[in-house]
Formats: sequence, structure tokens, C-alpha cells
Amino acid sequence: MKERSMTSGSIAGSMLRFVGPYLLTIIVQNLYGAVDLLVVGQFATTADVSAVTIGSQLMSMVTQLVIGFATGTTVLVGQYYGAKNKERLSVVTGTSATIFTVFAVVITGAFLALHETLVTLMQTPAVAVIPTRQYLFACAIGIVFIVGFNIISSIMMGVGDTKTPFLFILIACIINVVLDIILVKFVGLGALGAAIATTAAQVGSVLFSLIYLAKKGLGYSLSRKNFKPEAGMTKKIVKIGGPVAIQNVLVGTSFLFITAIINSMGLQQSAAVGVVEKLINFLFMPSVAFGAAVSTMSAQNIGAGHYGRAKKSLWYGVLMALIPSAIMVVFCQFAGEVLTGIFTGDRAVVLISAEYLRSYVMDCMLVSFIFSVNGYFNSCGYSWFTLLHSVLTTFALRIPLSYIFSLSAGSSLYMIGWSAPLSSVASAVLCFLFLLYIRKRKKPAQATGIL
Repeated sequence: MKERSMTSGSIAGSMLRFVGPYLLTIIVQNLYGAVDLLVVGQFATTADVSAVTIGSQLMSMVTQLVIGFATGTTVLVGQYYGAKNKERLSVVTGTSATIFTVFAVVITGAFLALHETLVTLMQTPAVAVIPTRQYLFACAIGIVFIVGFNIISSIMMGVGDTKTPFLFILIACIINVVLDIILVKFVGLGALGAAIATTAAQVGSVLFSLIYLAKKGLGYSLSRKNFKPEAGMTKKIVKIGGPVAIQNVLVGTSFLFITAIINSMGLQQSAAVGVVEKLINFLFMPSVAFGAAVSTMSAQNIGAGHYGRAKKSLWYGVLMALIPSAIMVVFCQFAGEVLTGIFTGDRAVVLISAEYLRSYVMDCMLVSFIFSVNGYFNSCGYSWFTLLHSVLTTFALRIPLSYIFSLSAGSSLYMIGWSAPLSSVASAVLCFLFLLYIRKRKKPAQATGIL
């Protein structure tokens, strides 16, 4: 496995080397759902589009739960790698592999048991109920492989390797695109075909990654004893990753509330929110990528005792994420229909989606700061604060504002879209105040518990 230390040299250069492959990885990873929606939008019905929209949002919650817990692995791997402690690297890797395997089995069983109830809770339009159930059932079978891919990626990210995960996800995307076209366009399976393609792609990605790692290795040794979970290491993984996982799930739940509010407005609005959510996933990518770079760079430098360099990485991440975010905000104000038209041939949905995008996209500017500062907080052991501010502003501001705007006279998706940036303003203020608070607190490595 390729390793890349981020504890010396140019901060900007190290970040760009990390972000380049990682950005490609999340672009391709988001193509899973985007390709599903694109192919279904062109070759199936509006009900199928709604099914993929609702189903992919629910599956996204599962993915975000896994990514959240895996943050604990990434941070600890980064810190031990920065400290050049290969013995503890082996322990955190083996412990993570075991506890996440158990987690995958549990969450798969729960999702299969509850998927029909979730369809009802989402206020799914009547014509989309059956395809949504089919989509969720087929996707649920792939949850074990979602977990497998993300835990492998989290370990690689911790040592600064973002190129290898890109290779894995690229193979998966190729499988997904080919099967989407075959099953949706030619076989006519609609949303179910898209789900089968996605699950098959996930299986292929994990199998290829395991074969690759068996040949190339991890860069440090693993023995059978390492796969027996160490209680202390499990506690650290949960301590760091737990708050992030809870945050991701609760914020994802808030999106479901908002989707349910919009679903009640009609089928076209339901399809429109799915189109915009797919676009937002892409538009947020620079901020997500630089946030991950800040997390890994900070973790490695904290492990190495370079606390000043860890702090500098935060501000580099913010500035480097802000530039592409500003460009995208301007573009969406004048050419939003160009983007929304990619995902659907329904002209009414294109127009409604573009309207929603113009207000929602303003959030890109704010998350360029929030995602980087969250990455820094996580690497320092303050992941509980990322949970606190995200949940507080989402449930106290974003959901209530969305509901109020939906009830107001002449309500539109444009008005509802403003609830996202308005709640992010509050998050940004809280994050800045907390940065000032912790500036003179104990060393981050002590907060994390590795020293």
C-alpha cells in the first residue's frame, strides 16, 4: 500500500496530492447514485425517479453511519502513522476489521426488517411505493460491502494513500454504469435494475480491493491476534467515530424530514429534490475533499507532535475549498437548468429543480469552512462538538425553517432551499467560537487519548 507522510514539506502541496485522488474517488463514488438517477430518469418513469430519490437517500444514511464510525479508524491510523508506531497500527487495523464486520451484519438485518416501514414513513407517493421497496431491498443486500469498502478506505486515508481507493471505486463505477444501462434501458427493470447494478458494483469493488491488498500488503504486518478486538482500541474508535456517526445519521434524518415535507407538495417536487440532492453531493465535493485532507494531515501531525502545522492545515483547507465553491455558486445562479437537465427529461422537474438549486447552492460557501473545521476537530479528539453544532442547527433551524417556508403563502422550493445556508451560518459561528475556546486548551493528542 502506498504511504504518504503529511508531516513535512509544503502544506498546500501535501493537501493537493491528497485531495486530487480523493476528489476523484468521491466523484466516482457519487456516480453510483447519480448514474442510477440519470439512467432511470432517461429510460424509466417519474415514479422510478422518485423511488431512486427516496431509496438512495435512505441508503445514504447507512453509508454516512459507516463513514462516521470509520472516522475513528482514520484518525487513529493517522496519529499512529505520524508517531511511526507500527505495532499500534496493526492493532487498530485488526480491531477495526472485526468490529466493523459485526456491525455490517447487524445493520443489514435491521435494514431488511425495516425497509417497508421506512418507505411508509417517507410519505412516498403512492405510485412510487412498490419500486421504492424493491430498490431498498436490493440495495440492503450490499450493505456488508459498503462497510467493507469504507473501512478499507479509512485505513488507507489514515496513512495518506488516496490513489488506491480511487482505483477500487473506479472499477465499481464501471460495473455500475454497464449494468445500469443493461438492466434499466434494455431489460426494463426500472428502479430495481438500478439497485441490482449498484449492489453488484459494491461487491466487485470489495472483492478487487481484498485481492489487491493480499498481493501488495498494508505496509505493516498483521497477525491473527490483531483481529481479536482490543477493548481500549475499540473504545477509542467509538469515542472518535461515534459522535461523527450519530451526527451523520441525525443530519441524514433531517434530510428525510425535509424530503417528506417536499414529497407532500407533489410528485414533481419529490423528483426535483432528488435531482438537486444529487447535484449538491457533487457541488460539495471540494469542501468534503479538503475537509478529509485537513483531518488526515492534522491527525498525522498531532501524532508527530507538530501541533502548529496541524492548525495551519485547517486554514489552508478552508481557503483552498472556498475558491471552487464560489465559482459553482455563481454558475448555478445563471445556468442551473444546465445541471438539473442532466438528470431528467421532464421539463417541469428541470425548472423546479433549478429553482431549488439557486438558493440551496449558497450553502457551498459556508461548508467550505465548516467541513474543514470539522476535520480538524475530529483529528483533535473533539468530534463531540461536530455532533453538537450540526445537530443543534439542523434540528433547531433547518427543519423548522423548511416547514415554515413550505406553509407560507406562495411557498416554493426556492424558499425552502434557503433553510440550508441559514442553518449553516449558525454552525459556522459556533465553530469559530469553539476554535477560540480550545486555542489554549490541552494538546490535541492528549484530548484524543493516544498519549
